[in-house]
Amino acid sequence: MSDIVSNRSELLFLYDVKDINPNGDPLDENKPRIDEETMENLVSDVRLKRTVRDYLHDFKNHEIFIRGTRDDKGNLKDKEERMKDLKISNSDELLKSCIDIRLFGATTAIKGKTITLTGPVQFRIGRSFHRVKMVYMKGTTVMPADKTSKQGTFTEQYVLPYSLIGFYGIVNENSAKTTKLTDDDVNSLMDGLWNGTKNLISRSKVGQMPRLLLRVIYKEKNYHIGDLNTLIVKEKSDIPDEEIRNITQIPLDITKFVNTLTNNSTKIESIEYCADPQLRVSLNGKQLNIEEALKTIKAPVKQLTF
Repeated sequence: MSDIVSNRSELLFLYDVKDINPNGDPLDENKPRIDEETMENLVSDVRLKRTVRDYLHDFKNHEIFIRGTRDDKGNLKDKEERMKDLKISNSDELLKSCIDIRLFGATTAIKGKTITLTGPVQFRIGRSFHRVKMVYMKGTTVMPADKTSKQGTFTEQYVLPYSLIGFYGIVNENSAKTTKLTDDDVNSLMDGLWNGTKNLISRSKVGQMPRLLLRVIYKEKNYHIGDLNTLIVKEKSDIPDEEIRNITQIPLDITKFVNTLTNNSTKIESIEYCADPQLRVSLNGKQLNIEEALKTIKAPVKQLTF
């Protein structure tokens, strides 16, 4: 076992989607979530955590507590039934068995008593860096809906031609002591964010690509900069937001981001990152790759490989 997390850190995760629905709203015909004032795409933190959970369970063989399992009759099991399946009788056993509880926390009942475990890893709602346009698509299927039908059924869906989405998160070292979150757990989280996004294969999610994953680890206790996602902005472009169709058409200005981290460099222990080579960024008006830009911060920088 690795050490319990002892340093606070902030996370920044950018990924894009093309011709899919990244996060449907069940209360609005499952349409992609849109901020009606800014026309920016929204993605819930629950969706992102689901990506991590599914990847860690399906590809890394981690036990996950919050996941859909069914009984012999096909009914979804509740939390108490999951506890019985895992033969868990107390919170310590729950934390030891399930990485998602160590990461994200949970509220459940153990022996009739409700317990709340606050997760040290929390994300804000993701938001696109640009306005998006929703497209309605209709089609047909070959298979009929039932035995009485003589032809296939109609299908319909709402998709976004393109959206570059940014998530901000934080790893709190104080809560980590409660859930016993380890450094290895956080490494698994990073793997889950990057490769979990690449491995989404459902019809509504296939084609999502991670573009930048960055973690700023602090050495000063109880300190973090905050709002890192707001320090990166889309550059002005001749291409209207709604006509953007790929990552090369949306260069990002990271000048304010780099300057802010530079001003706080004495409080930063290290910066970890993984970046897609197609991502375009600029610093003080000059086109650079992420590695070149981060090296100007004068803090230890480590490139992640998964």
